[in-house]
Amino acid sequence: MKNLAIIGSGATSIYLLKHILDNIEVLKKEILTISIFEKSYILGMGMPYNPETTDLYNLSNISSEELPKLQITFEEWLLQQNQKSLNKLGIKKEMISKSEVYNRLALGQYLQNQYQTILSNIKFENITVNELPHTEVIDILYDNENKKATLITNHNEELVFNKVIVATGHIWNEKDNILQGYYASPWPIKKILPKENTFHNYTIGTLGASLSAFDVVSSLSRRHGNFIEDKNGNLKYISNKGAENFKIVMHSVNGWLPHLQYEQEKPIRQIYRHFSKEDIYDCFDRNGFLRIENYFNKCCLKPLIEAFKKDNLFEMANKLQDSKYTIKDFVNDMSKRHEYENAFEGMRLEMKDSKKSIENKKPIHWKEVIDDLMYTLNFHAELLPAEDHLLFHQNIMPFLMNVIAAMPIPSARILLALHDANKIEIIKGYVTLLDETTNNKTKIKVTHNEKEHILEYQMFINCSGQPPVTVDNYPFPSLIKNSYVVSPKIPFSNYNAYVKNNDAHEEKNITYRHQNHYYIFPGINVDSSYTILDKNNQPITNIHDISFTHLTGLRPYSYGLQACSATSEILVSSWIKAIKNEEPIQGNIEEIVEIYAENPHL
Repeated sequence: MKNLAIIGSGATSIYLLKHILDNIEVLKKEILTISIFEKSYILGMGMPYNPETTDLYNLSNISSEELPKLQITFEEWLLQQNQKSLNKLGIKKEMISKSEVYNRLALGQYLQNQYQTILSNIKFENITVNELPHTEVIDILYDNENKKATLITNHNEELVFNKVIVATGHIWNEKDNILQGYYASPWPIKKILPKENTFHNYTIGTLGASLSAFDVVSSLSRRHGNFIEDKNGNLKYISNKGAENFKIVMHSVNGWLPHLQYEQEKPIRQIYRHFSKEDIYDCFDRNGFLRIENYFNKCCLKPLIEAFKKDNLFEMANKLQDSKYTIKDFVNDMSKRHEYENAFEGMRLEMKDSKKSIENKKPIHWKEVIDDLMYTLNFHAELLPAEDHLLFHQNIMPFLMNVIAAMPIPSARILLALHDANKIEIIKGYVTLLDETTNNKTKIKVTHNEKEHILEYQMFINCSGQPPVTVDNYPFPSLIKNSYVVSPKIPFSNYNAYVKNNDAHEEKNITYRHQNHYYIFPGINVDSSYTILDKNNQPITNIHDISFTHLTGLRPYSYGLQACSATSEILVSSWIKAIKNEEPIQGNIEEIVEIYAENPHL
């Protein structure tokens, strides 16, 4: 590890550096230099919190008490700022709280400050740190014989390292089609804003109705009108003159809006909060796979029943005690509780409970517990067979992302004010982008209840979030060409049963080898210590990948900044274990769960 390269300087990289610093007494004997590559001009922020990509009106969805601690907490850092600096961020000093949610620019400045502080402390330990802004790594050449990696940059440099950690963030490979009014993502947000002294005086469509869509809503609505609070504390929206026809239509498959922010008893997730590693092994089937249904029955039911009882939801607590009740039943029942004829009026109803939860410091236990349980499952997902990975991706994840992507109360108030002013609506159904163009507009087909209709938009913004990164889109082509990086191929426990129970299984993603059927998932193959695995399933011990965008196949549920911290801590802990034992760790899950169990922060 003498010469270490980190590709990316966002949140994942910051937490990696923090965990290196936490173990500096051991690692300063191993590491001479750390080189940090960042394709942006700005280091230590990351894409979602960077002024190049976001703006003052885009709120984060994580509070100080939910952030894994760096050198100081977000709340402590805010309190250290003078009022002039806070005014620029739209923050009042007397209102600063550990449970409050702030805009992304404020969080970005905090992250950058902590990044700089951590680097200063690392340098103090006589480790040389090289920062390389506006330097994109466009390829990695790996010498397997000499165990060296050569990084090729956009400046045509070739730099050799003993160890490389890929810690990049979001990747938006799809291109905008501005002539058609189509935007493949909202980022950078400035590209969708009207030019000065002009308005988008027409209806704008978004694909998705989650937090990314709300970033669009928040930024655009303030460029087309003003929010005014009346004497009763109700928020009203008044359009600017010349923007009377401005409106946003959000398209959502289920017609859902996100659940709202809620009070939590223990805001920081923990892998073994509700049970032990031994309980996990008790959920294996006869073929040696961890089965989700077993996990639900043996590990999830007890804490969930207790949580529903604490929330006075005794009907759900009773349902969970039925031996025939499945995790699919649970997802369906809890989803129905969030389904409304009018999603905005449903949000208005739910806001009462959320405000009561936050103002009275009263946790909503079931949401917190299901998040804990799925977080734990995520860090054991390599034990799942292919059919259970598919169940997780297709059935559980949409529900989870809706529940856990908790919208802050101020954001919900803005949505409701826009709804009351008839400036926003949501359309339920599956959206297909159509190729044909009409008058430079984006044409879409919406399918719902076997009915189809066609809509056109002068501006249509894809807010569906980060798409899965396939091996074809992996940013370092030589690693793919030489088969050092491959897709995860996960075996089925019972392929014949899967085919029998699933009419619409995707044959193109299924392969047969070693007398078994495998499903090819997106992302790349890594072991449990985040070492990349080659085509022969052998570790390339000098290259680790902890980028959540590359791990969606094996780690489907990435819980934001907490996952950034946990993933990098697991990696650093595996180094420490190898150094102390004087031999490389194998990187298998059985070995890494010991790290989970031994580390109180995980």
